[in-house]
Amino acid sequence: MRKLSGKTYWLVGASEGLGRALAMKLSKAGVLLVLSARSAESLQALADSLPGPARVVTCDVTDRASVVAAAEQAGAVDGLVFLAGAYWPFPATEWNAEQTEAMFDVNLTGAARVLGQVVPAMVARKAGHIVITGSLSGYRGLPGSIGYSSSKAGLMHLAESMHADLRGSGVDVQLANPGFIRTRLTDKNDFKMPFLMEPDAAAEEMMQLMRGPKFQRAFPRLFSLVFRGANFLPDWAYFRIFGGK
Repeated sequence: MRKLSGKTYWLVGASEGLGRALAMKLSKAGVLLVLSARSAESLQALADSLPGPARVVTCDVTDRASVVAAAEQAGAVDGLVFLAGAYWPFPATEWNAEQTEAMFDVNLTGAARVLGQVVPAMVARKAGHIVITGSLSGYRGLPGSIGYSSSKAGLMHLAESMHADLRGSGVDVQLANPGFIRTRLTDKNDFKMPFLMEPDAAAEEMMQLMRGPKFQRAFPRLFSLVFRGANFLPDWAYFRIFGGK
């Protein structure tokens, strides 16, 4: 079991939702936190509510200069959890170019910007822990999810590549793939969301992943079987089930 107490973790995307809930659980577990998001006010309110020490470092993952400055302020950390995300639901028939680009810029390119400031130092120290937040929607293309599921699929692929490269380096990489979590992002959905989780329950799943040795955790488990199992369907069957009429 991985020891978290006494370690310093940088949470990027910590101000609300899953990030906020995870910050609370990590703080209770004795983790020293560096909290990042765009809003200093919400971050400070979170830091003030935590039982343990936490520093606030504002960061806009879409701005490379902001990421570089935030990484310098965060300093050497034992772990990084990337939780930042952007989401708007719409199909390809109603393509929104601005929102599509924003989702890629936050969910995928934003992660690459942050990782680029953290991974080299961890590799040089031969020690580190990186946790990336993917999504069940990233296992295979879904209707009405232009931008989001595609950017999450790229992020999950990135995590797999990093895990392959960094095995034996002293730098551990893990991937969390949650389903629907009740947040301001899922509030945008106008459809029924099966197995909808509260942030606290999802954060507990994250904690179990972070404490253990496995590379990947998909949750809720029963719901995840639908998405992971879809990878084994032939194209004609998959698109007959999930594709347009």
